[in-house]
Amino acid sequence: MANDKDSISNLRTESSKTDKRKQSLYFPESMLQEIKEEAARLDRSLSWVVQRAWKISRLEIKKLPSVNEVEGGDDDDDT
Repeated sequence: MANDKDSISNLRTESSKTDKRKQSLYFPESMLQEIKEEAARLDRSLSWVVQRAWKISRLEIKKLPSVNEVEGGDDDDDT
């Protein structure tokens, strides 16, 4: 039984290895305020909201052309 427990523990450790180091992300003030408001509404952290937003939108973002594929190559800044 101890081996089963060790195997399950190791499996959890392997499958949940994520990089928990701090990262700095910079948002326009208005966007940050919206994220804060949604986090408060959902009773979640800012990090959780941003991570969910990425998971929801990543397939759409992958459809965007790279800088090298767009004439002019400027960032598309909607703000």
